[in-house]
Amino acid sequence: MTEKDFISDYKYNLVDKGKIESKCGSNIALIKYWGKYYPQLPANPSISYTLSESFTQTTINFEKTAKFSVQVFLGKHFNEKFSKKIEKYFLSIKPYLPFIDKYKYIINTTNSFPHSSGIASSASGFGAIADCLVRMSTLLGEKNNEEFNKVKISFLARLGSGSACRSVYKGLVVWGKHKTIPGSSDLYAIPFPFEISPVFKTIQDTVLLIHEGVKEISSTLGHDLMKDHPYAKTRFTEARKNLSELTMVLQKGDLETFGRIVEHEALSLHAMMMTSFPAFILMKPETLAAIKKIWEFRKDTRHHLYFTLDAGANIHLLYPEEEKNEIFPFINNELIIYSENNKLIKDKAYF
Repeated sequence: MTEKDFISDYKYNLVDKGKIESKCGSNIALIKYWGKYYPQLPANPSISYTLSESFTQTTINFEKTAKFSVQVFLGKHFNEKFSKKIEKYFLSIKPYLPFIDKYKYIINTTNSFPHSSGIASSASGFGAIADCLVRMSTLLGEKNNEEFNKVKISFLARLGSGSACRSVYKGLVVWGKHKTIPGSSDLYAIPFPFEISPVFKTIQDTVLLIHEGVKEISSTLGHDLMKDHPYAKTRFTEARKNLSELTMVLQKGDLETFGRIVEHEALSLHAMMMTSFPAFILMKPETLAAIKKIWEFRKDTRHHLYFTLDAGANIHLLYPEEEKNEIFPFINNELIIYSENNKLIKDKAYF
C-alpha cells in the first residue's frame, strides 16, 4: 500500500456526538529503531514484542462544533501540553480523516504501568488514539474491511509516534521495509509473517526499574542526532543484518543466538547515544552492575536470561516461561537491589 491508499474521500455522516474506547499494549523492540526521516519514517527496520500487561486504556468523547479543540486528561488530570500535542497531531492527519476538525474532543487516557517506568507509553498511547479514530470513521459511515482498518490504524499511529505502529498488533511485529520479510513497509507495521518456535511465544519480560525519573534527553532529540552521526550508516546496515539473522533464529528456536542479537542491539543503541554530538548517557551505574550480574548468572547456570534496553536506564529482562521458576527468584533476590525503589514490573509477550 502507498500513502494515497489511506487518503479518504468518503461522505461522512457527521453525528452530533459519540464515544469510543480502545485498549492498546506497549511494546519492547528487539531490533532497535533509532533514526528517522520526515514524516516519521524509520532509518532502519525494527521488530518488537507487544506486551500483555503494560497497556493504555483510552476513551474519546466527541461532539460536533464550529470550533475544533482537544482536551487530554492523563489519569483524570488535565494536561495542557499533551492537549496541544494531540491537537496538532489531529490536524496533521486530516487528509486521512477529513472529519477530524469538525468536532471537539475530550480524551481520557490511563496506563496500567507507572510513568517513567521504562515502558513506552507513547507507543501504547498513540496506538489507542489511532484505533479510536478509525473506529470513529466507521461510526461515521466509512466502510473498510477489518484488515485494511488495522493497517490504517498502524499508519496513523506511526504519524504520532514511530514505535506506536507496532503496538497495533499482538506478538512479534515488524516495522520498516526489509528484503527478507514479505509485506514489510516503512509506512506501517505488520505481524511477523513466519511461524515462530513455541519457546518464543512464552517470553517473559520483567522490567527492572533502575531510574523512575524523566530522561535527560528525549527520544525525539536522540533520533535527530542520528542525522549527522558518524556511525549512522554502519548502524542502519547492522540493524538490517541483525533482523535477517533474528528472523531465522525465531523460527528455529535458538535461544542463545536470540539473546546474543538482542543484547547486542541494546548495547549498540546506547553506543550510538554515547558517540552522538553532543554525546549523552542514559544508562546508570546500576544498569551496568545489573548487566554484569546477568552475565555472571548466565555463565554459572546456563539459564536463558537476557536483557534489552530502550532509550533509558531501565532493563527489560527476557526469558522463557519454562525457566521462570529458576530465573525469577534470581531477579527478585539479586537484581532488584539495583532498582531505585525495589520495584519490578512483571510482564510477558502478548500472543
